[in-house]
Amino acid sequence: MTITAAADGSALGNPGPAGWAWYVNDDCWRAGGWPHGTNNQGELMAVLDLFRATAHVPDEHLRVLCDSQYVINSITKWMPGWKRKGWRKGDGKPVLNLELLKELDREIAGRKYTFEWVKGHAGHDLNEAADERARAAATAYQQGVAARSGPGFAGAPVAAVPSQAEASRADATPRADAMTGNAAGKDTRTATPAATATRNGAVPAAGAGPFGQTLFGEPDLFSELEAEAFVGTEASGKEPSPEEIVEALERELAGPDARGDIGRTGVLLHPDFMEIGSSGRVWTRDAMMMALEEGPGHPAELEILGADRIGTSAVLLTYRSYARQGTVLRSSLWVLDGTKWRLRFHQGTPEA
Repeated sequence: MTITAAADGSALGNPGPAGWAWYVNDDCWRAGGWPHGTNNQGELMAVLDLFRATAHVPDEHLRVLCDSQYVINSITKWMPGWKRKGWRKGDGKPVLNLELLKELDREIAGRKYTFEWVKGHAGHDLNEAADERARAAATAYQQGVAARSGPGFAGAPVAAVPSQAEASRADATPRADAMTGNAAGKDTRTATPAATATRNGAVPAAGAGPFGQTLFGEPDLFSELEAEAFVGTEASGKEPSPEEIVEALERELAGPDARGDIGRTGVLLHPDFMEIGSSGRVWTRDAMMMALEEGPGHPAELEILGADRIGTSAVLLTYRSYARQGTVLRSSLWVLDGTKWRLRFHQGTPEA
């Protein structure tokens, strides 16, 4: 018998009130959350609780449907390499979300399972049901009301919905986590082709040349960045223009702080972000995140060539970047998503 379940996470603010959920059917699902967490932590917690909830049927094959490339690749691709390197990434920095990954490593040992990537918010019944419950849990924590936890898995031992402690331990020292785990047990993990490839093809290698070589992750940096970047204009009573905001955000993405903190810049990318890199390769947001998880690349200096407003909700920024590899002519399309500017498209062309 195969147990098919979707697992999903949600964070309102990222980080902010967070929720997670797994779903088999209306009579078999579970959800929970914390007052403060990230989307990735919610995704990891959903999968962890699913394995715990099915631990009493270890001989059943577990088919996990997940829209997070980060979670799938953490479990099916990166974990062995992280262990060999002492639970550090390719750039020598500690792996994020320590406690959750430790617990996942223990729970999957000896289990039979398959991960399958599904596109989120695309009408997949199980994924939509898990997403709805994860978001409901996050919303409940945001509003300070009780979150529905669901019936759970039939026959599973009664267990409390995980508290914030499991996520807060993983998030206690961002960028200073270290992942440990239990390598014991037979490794029966498998992954479908969709789980081991990005949306546009093969998994990118570290340092393969994505925009600035370093982007993305989770926390919302907008209010912090805008307060810091425009303190002078605020003091003079002048509101920063969209062009000024976009230029400041672009420089932030190219700077050393962003390159050293994958979580700081992720929210700047639009969910439909795409890049045509200087190598000619097409990058999606997920592919970029996976590449940066392995290695942040090198910082670059920017020479702004132009900032042109396109209507009221888009700015096209053109500039030249200077890095160790040479100069590249670049263009970035920033769009207004609600009240925040997010990077929708980027292209780089090596300068002759």
